[in-house]
Amino acid sequence: MIIREAFDDVRRFSEFQKNLGLARNILSSRLKQLVDIGVFEICPASDGSAYSEYVLTDKGRSIFPIVVAIRQWGERNVFEKGEIHSVLVDNALGEPVQSLEVRSSDGNKLAPGDCHRRRVRTGEEEDLV
Repeated sequence: MIIREAFDDVRRFSEFQKNLGLARNILSSRLKQLVDIGVFEICPASDGSAYSEYVLTDKGRSIFPIVVAIRQWGERNVFEKGEIHSVLVDNALGEPVQSLEVRSSDGNKLAPGDCHRRRVRTGEEEDLV
């Protein structure tokens, strides 16, 4: 939820706390962990104030497809018919973004039963059994 908020341009501790309703100690701990693993960096406030901001790094921004997938699942499965909720909209087109799908290397849509996991060593193509 913290990362989702960051993609919605939330950057300050107080904004995260207000939007998420987390206790200060829990939010502080989670943000510290996300900084420690390189998802966020702490930067001076963009408005020149004395506050700091939590800004997504390249590593953090690479989580975007995961956040979109979870958001789209929620759009389809969490809300009752007629209930007001948000959708992710393409800035250029003004239309909701296309639903993410898992596809094979030749472009076919894959279901969970259509694929399996294979253990590999990072940076190598060979299988590890």
